[in-house]
Amino acid sequence: MAVILAVIIILSLSKDLIIKIFVEKGVRAATGLNMGIRYFHAGIFRSAVSIRGLRIYNPPQFKDVVMADLPEIYVSYDLPAILRGKLHLRVLRIHLKKFVVVKNAAGELNLNALKVVKAGGAGAVSAGAEKGSPPNILIDSFELKIEKAYYKDYTTPGKPSIREYAVDLNERYSDVDDPYAVVSIIVVKTLSSTSIGSLASFDTEALRRNVVQSLSSAHDMAGKAVGAIGDIFKDTLRPDKR
Repeated sequence: MAVILAVIIILSLSKDLIIKIFVEKGVRAATGLNMGIRYFHAGIFRSAVSIRGLRIYNPPQFKDVVMADLPEIYVSYDLPAILRGKLHLRVLRIHLKKFVVVKNAAGELNLNALKVVKAGGAGAVSAGAEKGSPPNILIDSFELKIEKAYYKDYTTPGKPSIREYAVDLNERYSDVDDPYAVVSIIVVKTLSSTSIGSLASFDTEALRRNVVQSLSSAHDMAGKAVGAIGDIFKDTLRPDKR
């Protein structure tokens, strides 16, 4: 009995380490940025992963270290499909507590460091197109919660100009088949819910196209019907929430 228990513990620890490395590589490949994870657990008998305290970091030329603070991520995955080489996630649930858009003193915007932005959005970044690209993926249900967004402008002398927004987003998207669409959804929904896009002079059109091409349907968490996919991201910005 003790031997069986020891084997189970070893397998559990090994599984955590292997899947954690896979997740870290996937996030870095999808964003092009470094990251850190405070807590990670993959169930040995359940095909699910719990991640807490994930942070995505800005490039070194930015004073603010953190671009995105994600206190909780939950993933339910299809293990047989993964063993066949297809990354199939039944559920991807992301809780984004804080998203920080920064323009440094040199006028550089941290959003431009994201791989999908560098590639011009849409199909410019395709799986296998470059070294480090994430694998083909299918996400049955992508649940996204965004609490707050910040815009920090260091281009004027003295203290930076800081604006805070309560995004209060809680939505679900179905059949996402592009890992870069996940990043695009987060950026576009945050900027569309605030005035950050206009303040930072950031054009989201390429990212919008990426989302439209990748989503087959979208629904909010209350189950309200949504119109045509092209209407998901409207050009009209909502009033600032501070």
